[in-house]
Amino acid sequence: MVHICIYVTNYIQTDCFFKFVAHYYYPFYYAVSILVLKLLCGFPFLIGLVVYKWRRQHLSMDQTIEDFLQAQSNLTPIKYTYSEIKKMTSNFNQKLGEGGYGTVYKGKLQSDPYVAIKMLDQSVANVEEFISEVGTIGRIHHFNIVQLIGFCVEGSKCALVYEYLANGSLDKYLFGQRNLALRYSKIFEIALGVARGIDYLHRGCDMQILHFDIKPHNILLDEKFNPKISDFGLAQLYPTDNSFISLKTARGTMGYMAQEMFYKNIGGVLYKADVYSFGMLLMEMAGRRKNMNPFAEEESQIYFPLWVYNQIYAGSEIEIVNVNDEERKIVKKIVIVALWCILMKPSDRPSMNKVVEMLEGDSELQMPPKPFLAPREIAEDHGISESPLV
Repeated sequence: MVHICIYVTNYIQTDCFFKFVAHYYYPFYYAVSILVLKLLCGFPFLIGLVVYKWRRQHLSMDQTIEDFLQAQSNLTPIKYTYSEIKKMTSNFNQKLGEGGYGTVYKGKLQSDPYVAIKMLDQSVANVEEFISEVGTIGRIHHFNIVQLIGFCVEGSKCALVYEYLANGSLDKYLFGQRNLALRYSKIFEIALGVARGIDYLHRGCDMQILHFDIKPHNILLDEKFNPKISDFGLAQLYPTDNSFISLKTARGTMGYMAQEMFYKNIGGVLYKADVYSFGMLLMEMAGRRKNMNPFAEEESQIYFPLWVYNQIYAGSEIEIVNVNDEERKIVKKIVIVALWCILMKPSDRPSMNKVVEMLEGDSELQMPPKPFLAPREIAEDHGISESPLV
């Protein structure tokens, strides 16, 4: 009898316990179950939405590129498949360099020549660079401009195939190891070749091509050290009527960009911006150093263009070691041409065909006005509004 009572009591207690749990905790478990169910159903939908938007973005980019290619009737580069690109590069096993716009690999064509292949991620910026490079360099051929051999557009893969230049970029011969330094006779030949290439861009085509990024890194050298202008990712086609162009943001690399890129009151942006960049390049070729060097031994040498101007204006010999008299004359000529190119006002700078004449000529060059040290000095001395384009 006692056992029966205990059993009944336990049953009643257990039943009450489950009723208690069901009464107080069932809504909580129900809510959690609903939430888990929604997550399980919603997560695949979210993944699908992300994939859909990603595919739409890439389809839009693909369509942009395809529309551009169909509109070009005078392009000569070859269109390759991605499998051909992989074969050329032996599955991308030899990297030549890497930058903000992509990675460059060494490749080889069936016809034997080596090529440099730049692989671009298909972002909006890189699609713009792809269109800019193919649309500009793809229509021109000049000895001092790197040749675009072909391209690839396949899904998210974009590639540009260039001629391979064995000696790489000029910057390593100007700022690299001392044993890579070139004689000034060769530096002068490189300077003249670059000037001819830029002059061709400005005058040799139906449309002017403004490069907007002339600097040592973008000057490539072949096996005989002949220079070729490369990297047309910032380039822009421009009518030959000398009208100004409108830029939403400044284009180029700090230290090589013309003042009008930042200060509206100096003058409009046109081909003279490339002349300025070339002048800054010439200065670095003459000094074999960066134009701005805060670690220079003397304070007067921090900004090389100003220091070298004062040397020449004072009638002093330019202080360059291990050069003979003939090379010293070459350096002085390069510097004077550079000083003309980096004048503040675009209207005061020579055109590139005039620059070529100055470099090729034998007559004594006239000294230009004194260059300014910095944009702040320009603004203070000339009352120029500091209204940057950026």
